Amino acid sequence: MTDTSTSPATSGRRLEFTFRALALGALLGIVFTAANTYLGLKVGLTFASAIPAAVISMAILRAFKTSTIWENMTVQTVASVGGAMSAIIFVLPGLVMVGWWLEFPFWESVMICAFGGVLGVTFSIPLRRALVVEGGLPYPEGVAAAEVLTVGSRGAEQTDSAVRENAAGLWVVVTGAVVSAGYALLVAGRVFAGEAARFFKLPAALGGGATGLGFGMQFALLGAGHLIGLAVGLAQLFGLILAWAIAVPILTSPDTIAWLTANGIPSIATTLEPGVAAEELAGTVWAREVRFMGAGVIGVAALWTLIKLAGPLIGGLASALAANRRRQGGEVLDRTEQDMPIGLVGLISVGCLVGIAGLLAWFAQGNPTLASSTALLVGGGLVYVIVIGFAVAAICGYMAGLIGSSNSPVSGVGILAVVIASLLMLGVLALAGLPADPSVVAFALIVTAVVFAVAVIANDNLQDLKTGQLVGATPWRQQAALIVGVGAGALVIPLILNLLNQAFGFAGGPPGIADEPLAAPQATLISALAKGVIEGGLRWDLIGLGALIGVVIIVLDIVLRSATKDRMKLPPLAVGIGFYLPAAVTTMLVVGAVCGWVYDRAIKTTRFADVGRRMGVLLASGLIVGESLFLVMTAGVIVGTGNDAPFAMLPEGSTWPAMLAGLVTFAVVVVALYAWTRSRSAKV
Repeated sequence: MTDTSTSPATSGRRLEFTFRALALGALLGIVFTAANTYLGLKVGLTFASAIPAAVISMAILRAFKTSTIWENMTVQTVASVGGAMSAIIFVLPGLVMVGWWLEFPFWESVMICAFGGVLGVTFSIPLRRALVVEGGLPYPEGVAAAEVLTVGSRGAEQTDSAVRENAAGLWVVVTGAVVSAGYALLVAGRVFAGEAARFFKLPAALGGGATGLGFGMQFALLGAGHLIGLAVGLAQLFGLILAWAIAVPILTSPDTIAWLTANGIPSIATTLEPGVAAEELAGTVWAREVRFMGAGVIGVAALWTLIKLAGPLIGGLASALAANRRRQGGEVLDRTEQDMPIGLVGLISVGCLVGIAGLLAWFAQGNPTLASSTALLVGGGLVYVIVIGFAVAAICGYMAGLIGSSNSPVSGVGILAVVIASLLMLGVLALAGLPADPSVVAFALIVTAVVFAVAVIANDNLQDLKTGQLVGATPWRQQAALIVGVGAGALVIPLILNLLNQAFGFAGGPPGIADEPLAAPQATLISALAKGVIEGGLRWDLIGLGALIGVVIIVLDIVLRSATKDRMKLPPLAVGIGFYLPAAVTTMLVVGAVCGWVYDRAIKTTRFADVGRRMGVLLASGLIVGESLFLVMTAGVIVGTGNDAPFAMLPEGSTWPAMLAGLVTFAVVVVALYAWTRSRSAKV
């Protein structure tokens, strides 16, 4: 890909950082933030919005004869970072779950998101040269977005097929969104069931334990599965098997329960009534015990990732510092190498740190337990944000380059961050002689939320900068656009969280109007870890067992990669996530991954293989956006009307076979959508 500074469309002017691009990017960022917020709270996954944002931008800005590829790059940058900002919901709902917040205070939530997010931008700027330019990393989503921009924007050499692809891509996104939202409407109307599940007890010969099978009929999950790919999907399936075919049946077996009781080992199964239904037995044991094993797997996998990245990170940082010294020595940089001036980067970073200090001081002063130790807490919190924040910026930026933003294990980094923060809080309690009360847990979660915001934005930032490098964008303009995107996302997140909290509620928190709590899996785990470490009672034995399982999985991954020369792998973090997510969610993600693989294989040898692959990504993105936005809108209707089922078309408990009808319809629509997408790709 080459950079052309001018074109007939620009009449010699380089339109890049324009008001219309910033405004459109902010608007799309709000849309993708809303979609990602719901998806993350529902299933613990978010999707990279760069490619659909680029397609929509090109379709809209095509109405302006002066539009350029670099303007579309700006739109994509603002929109994608706004969507990435939604990953803060992996931490913030924890403050509701532990009972500290009843709702999300607007300005406090905005400041957590904004200060942390902007630090994510500034902390990752010094890493651009090392990780993007010289790092040799694949940046899969960044490269794919650059391909889309190159073939679809004005200012690039376009063929008729490129113009047709741009138009067809927009229709694929819109169609996927409409179909996804329409199916979600029928589920909300009780015409179709949203999930098919069955729980049962195994025969005595197999131990007599309980287990179950689940299948979430949600197009958003199908789309997310398509995007994560087959390797990650199969690794999650392996985690699902470990959890539901091995761990749950063993822990619910009568023989195991009797042995645990006889030896005085704590087990949730021993506290349940004899003869309890298989669903309650299996579900309770999974939620209270097996999930913590999954946390152990995720934690060990995250540590292993850090160990593997240590060498490249040290080399990358050394390269960045050397480049900065050359610039200071008078080296003239090309426009495509012009980062935001380091002095301005430092000034913005200091401003954010001052804001974070004020936020932490205000929180500490407002709580009698912490007020006397405000200086210690604020000082320790700032050191933690600077040291851990910069470390996670580098780690997440590298991981995004290695495996993509969507697959980057920021939740694993968040788990490690909250454990470290909670252990440090124990040290503060010992030094200051303070009791371990809920305000201490809340303080640890707020500091972790700031660091997590740094992580998720750095994760997205370097991916966008790679796209910019390939299309010849100006880095400092992208970095400024990233800050605009952070602001847009930060302003909308507390509004959406409050809406979803009022309508549905969160697992472990106050019930919503519909009393259908969102699982918020990462926030549930992170809040439980913070509370368990600080207040005691954390099942370290289960986490330790999960960590041991994680070590075994790491060894298996190494052996598999070595034996097959990297053709086959078993990503440990993906296994941990499959262990941790609800079975119905994981199953559908695996189905989506398989569907995406089958589709890609079917078009691999055709003349339109590249176009078809991009169209598949756009279809998956549309499926996620449509259902997610519909359900955010549903939350608004529930809150506005006070009706927990505003779209009900059939009475509750109707004899209509909603599960069977839903399964058949879902399967038919999936086949039809992929066939239609293939047809559109062929016509392009």
